[in-house]
Amino acid sequence: MTYRMHGAENPLEIINWRIADAQREVRQRYIGGFAGQMVSAAVWIVGAALGKWGTPKSSIIAAVVGGFFIFPLTQVLLHFLRPPVKTRNPLNGLGMQVAFVLPFSMLLLIPVGLYRLNLFYPALLILVGAHYLPFVFMYGMRMFVFLAAILMAMGMVIAHYFSTSFSLGAWSGGIALFIFAWIGRSIATREATVQMAPAVERTT
Repeated sequence: MTYRMHGAENPLEIINWRIADAQREVRQRYIGGFAGQMVSAAVWIVGAALGKWGTPKSSIIAAVVGGFFIFPLTQVLLHFLRPPVKTRNPLNGLGMQVAFVLPFSMLLLIPVGLYRLNLFYPALLILVGAHYLPFVFMYGMRMFVFLAAILMAMGMVIAHYFSTSFSLGAWSGGIALFIFAWIGRSIATREATVQMAPAVERTT
């Protein structure tokens, strides 16, 4: 993929255009984060259900094991949603690195859970919220600022005021991720429609 802008004299202008172009390609390929957030929401909701009607142990196992498989399951879902396209996007490596930060950072939840089991999901909300901050740059979408802030705020509030419930954090995280998955999809779909309009006009 060529990123150079024709007629650009300023090197900073060229760099900025390259970044914007790479971000646009990421938004379209990952549908505004739709697939990843839907998979994440499913993991959270399964954990919440197990915490409510099963045991905290089974809920935690589902959340931890599911966390390690979010990235590959996202790739599988994307394969069904749209054909895979190989690109040389410079942000490809960043996406994979960000995806694997969360599973390894979840090791911090071990001492948290040992200290107080009901703080597991509030702490996970804060970790996941922080994990979404690099997505602001990778996707070029300010939506992830709000998602990160909401997840971290929910984690703090639940930990301080509603820690008597084990599964409340899991339900809250799953619902938030589900809602933002559709918001991201709407943004990416609308952008793709706008980009296609001039091409359609030229062919008519």
